[in-house]
Amino acid sequence: MSKAPITTFAAFWPFYLGEHRSPTARSLHYLGTSASLIMLGVVISMQAWPWLWLVLVAGYGPAWIGHFFFERNRPATFQYPLWSLLADYKMFAFAITGRLRDEYQKYSINGGW
Repeated sequence: MSKAPITTFAAFWPFYLGEHRSPTARSLHYLGTSASLIMLGVVISMQAWPWLWLVLVAGYGPAWIGHFFFERNRPATFQYPLWSLLADYKMFAFAITGRLRDEYQKYSINGGW
């Protein structure tokens, strides 16, 4: 029997954290998020619109490697594309501000620390 779909971002966020327990997978997400932001900046600054697809490859490539080889789960992007993108940036922001561990503890999720 399948689970009911998640209907709010507030409910999605702890699910997302639970799908990112591996520190290695999270590091690959940060790499992908950083690379996609840099690539987006390059594409915009050079107005190189035919290369816009590389933003997706730069962002999702490392993240999906993390899911398939370290988390061993299916990326939430396939079911919740917009919320996954927003949660990627939220997780990245919490990580660079040193608050991510607190988020995992708030939801009683083992973050692999």
